[in-house]
Amino acid sequence: MTFTKYFLIAVFLLFSQNLKAQVLEIPQDTVITTYHKGTFNGRPLQYTAETGMQPFWNEKGEVKATLHYTYYHLSEDKKAKQNLAERPLLISFNGGPGSASVWMHIAYTGPVLLNIDAEGHPVQPYGIRENPYSVLDVADILYVNPVNTGYSRTVTKKDEKVNRQDFFGINADIQYLGSWLNTFIGRHNRWLSPKYLIGESYGGTRVSGLAYELQAKHWVYLNGVILVSPADYKSYAADSPVSDALNLPYFTATAWYHQQLSPDFQSKQLSEILPEVEDFTVNQLMPALSRGGFLSEQEKEDLSSKIATYTSLDKRDILQQNLAVSTRFFWKTLLKNEKGMTIGRLDSRYFGIDRKDMGTSPEYNPEITSWLHAFTPAINYYMREKLNFKTDIKYNVFGPVHPWNKENNHTRDNLRKAMAANPYLKVLFQTGYYDGATTYFNSKYTMWQIDPSGKLKDRFEFHTYPSGHMMYLRLEDLKAATNHLREFIVGSMENAQHSPAKYD
Repeated sequence: MTFTKYFLIAVFLLFSQNLKAQVLEIPQDTVITTYHKGTFNGRPLQYTAETGMQPFWNEKGEVKATLHYTYYHLSEDKKAKQNLAERPLLISFNGGPGSASVWMHIAYTGPVLLNIDAEGHPVQPYGIRENPYSVLDVADILYVNPVNTGYSRTVTKKDEKVNRQDFFGINADIQYLGSWLNTFIGRHNRWLSPKYLIGESYGGTRVSGLAYELQAKHWVYLNGVILVSPADYKSYAADSPVSDALNLPYFTATAWYHQQLSPDFQSKQLSEILPEVEDFTVNQLMPALSRGGFLSEQEKEDLSSKIATYTSLDKRDILQQNLAVSTRFFWKTLLKNEKGMTIGRLDSRYFGIDRKDMGTSPEYNPEITSWLHAFTPAINYYMREKLNFKTDIKYNVFGPVHPWNKENNHTRDNLRKAMAANPYLKVLFQTGYYDGATTYFNSKYTMWQIDPSGKLKDRFEFHTYPSGHMMYLRLEDLKAATNHLREFIVGSMENAQHSPAKYD
């Protein structure tokens, strides 16, 4: 064999090894542990962060996915080990569907905050700092990234295709996450701990279903469920008399924020205005919309005048939409004449600029672009440089999960079933006045509908904040919301510790 042949073989082998090295793979079962300290709610603490991948196995024992998680707990000592039965575990999900758990992780409940200003807008330099308002003083926290979000991915054999029905739908999502959580609870010796689920946006649908799934299939009973700006697809899919009417109080709150209402209303606080608008919505607007085209002209005239007063929109626009003003039209139109700007969907305090002022819908959602501006560099930096989880796999702030199967959605009633069968289980709602996607009044309607009997109503708690979908981005609301969450956890635990789980 000539020298040339040896040389070519060597080059080929080297090239082949380099090709193999370039294959992107994520470990299926691994954990990186780091140790930290911080002061939360005035309490100095040493805590441990575990971030890694934990597999999901199907019924045949085959790995079908690996989920990325971050788990914070007090640094272990003999006393900490003895108190696991009294130390709550807060399990956190964001929504989308298709969103990573980044939002509440580094902006709400976790031990660090991303760099933003006091109203939630991005600032440079990007990065993180300690979160003095974290609830780590009262609970350990687990952040879970569902399949295709964060670093989580499906796992397939060579030439095998992903079975989308296993992951990407309301019920599939709940089922595999319930199984995954069962594994996590066992691995980390948390069976005795009081447990809480917190879900934001679509995460509200997710944790409502998980509360019953964990209880019915895995015998994991919860002390609380926290719904942060929850998305309720039952009400979104309802006929116009319900789904459209529920937007009106949000329209009023947002118009008030932008000082678009009449002086009589602008001179009042929101808490003084909204009860009147909510009453009109339920007792006049919903019944009127249910009659559709059979309203008299005088009724239409009277109703459109009232809606115009509550929204500052032109009465002709309201009549031309048959009294059912769309949210997209509102975002496009509210400030068209005064500022020539659109307003945000998830947080209507944000402004956007379209190519044309005319139209019926904004070109983009300015709040999302603002948030991605700050969150994306912060979470990538934090994972790699502070938690030491280093990989070339892309961190999916939003991942490919669509189409999403929304059929057979019984999550609202399943939350009721979980509450009925578990006297310890309580529910906390946290919503923002200026959230135009999952409006505060839609959440209130959801709360009313969970238990039509009214026998569980004393176990619900509802808070609204002068902010948007992620109310915690505004510093004053971060302080208030974490205090409400902390009080909810401590209060529900104290109740459980002093009374048996039974009905008298």
